[in-house]
Amino acid sequence: MLVTVDNVLTPDELALARDLLNRSEWHDGAITAGSQAALAKNNQQLAEGAQHLPALRQLVLSALERSPIFFTAALPLKILPPFFNRYAGQTNAYGFHTDGAMRMSPHRAQGYVRSDVSATLFLSEPNEYEGGELTIEDTFGTHGVKLRAGSLVLYPSSSVHAVSPVSKGQRLACFMFIQSMVRDAAQRRLLYDMDIALMRLRQTQGESDPIVRLTGIYHNLLRNWADS
Repeated sequence: MLVTVDNVLTPDELALARDLLNRSEWHDGAITAGSQAALAKNNQQLAEGAQHLPALRQLVLSALERSPIFFTAALPLKILPPFFNRYAGQTNAYGFHTDGAMRMSPHRAQGYVRSDVSATLFLSEPNEYEGGELTIEDTFGTHGVKLRAGSLVLYPSSSVHAVSPVSKGQRLACFMFIQSMVRDAAQRRLLYDMDIALMRLRQTQGESDPIVRLTGIYHNLLRNWADS
């Protein structure tokens, strides 16, 4: 399941994030890649210990907490602290790869996070760079994603995906890995479709008796399928 969420960051939050990133030092992006992905990864990333990384992480996590669409699509149990990357110049692409299944938290006391859902939060406008499209392969084909700054795409961590070369400008983004309360991707998709339909029904019909009962079914399914 591929889901986009618009305007995760407010204009002020986006401006702050870009300001902090523009005042940061960048390092080789291979520092968070597994052995296979490192061969395909040619970008830059904020290293652990970067001065502005804690503020950037808190900004993104606070924004995600406000987003009902993010919650219903990911059903997050754990979110690995977000990372930030840059594609520009000679470090400008990430070939096709699959995200590792288990990710050690930078705060090692928190242990491992299973990557069920991956996410990219775009921090550069599409017209600020050429190329840099996120390409995701799933059972329904190949999808190219290049969103407005402040918008997010969620996709299965098990999917094969890549970032095409940035030939002009720079592409700034935040990426993260999420362990879902519902491990099974098909079950997550059913719950997402049902919850979105319920949201739309409430907007047009209010809290009618059938909607109340359907909401109960949603939560009973979530009860049966979720771990916490």
